[in-house]
Amino acid sequence: MGFCCAALISTPIFAACAPDRIEITTKTAPLSFSVEVADTPDEQALGLMNRPHMASAAGMLFAFDAPKQAQFWMKNTLIPLDMLFADENGRITRIHENAIPQDLSVIDGGAGVKFVLEINGGLAGRMGVQAGDQLLHPAIGNCPAS
Repeated sequence: MGFCCAALISTPIFAACAPDRIEITTKTAPLSFSVEVADTPDEQALGLMNRPHMASAAGMLFAFDAPKQAQFWMKNTLIPLDMLFADENGRITRIHENAIPQDLSVIDGGAGVKFVLEINGGLAGRMGVQAGDQLLHPAIGNCPAS
């Protein structure tokens, strides 16, 4: 396991449940990422396009107004991404690993998607993230009381 992964796992869970942090509860270890939130149509259309890199412990959370059939593509996206599709409760329902930069193929997250977390390609598998794991963030409304 690389340095980036060890640093993510050692971050205290729930300690920073804030708009700029997202937590993932997995079967093996809690994970934490710094996160940008894309919650407007303009932010969602731009996403992570045209960025040459992203920090290893960073991501972007797409928060839709209502659950929907979520479909993405990688046009103008320069880095490989893992896409974690989640329902209205933040439960991960599907993971698309290593989306290919600049690929125009449609990536279908399925129906009932309210949130999508994009992280660097390959991280989900290396860190043991699976369907059924839980995203925690204020936009989801499921942060534990402090």
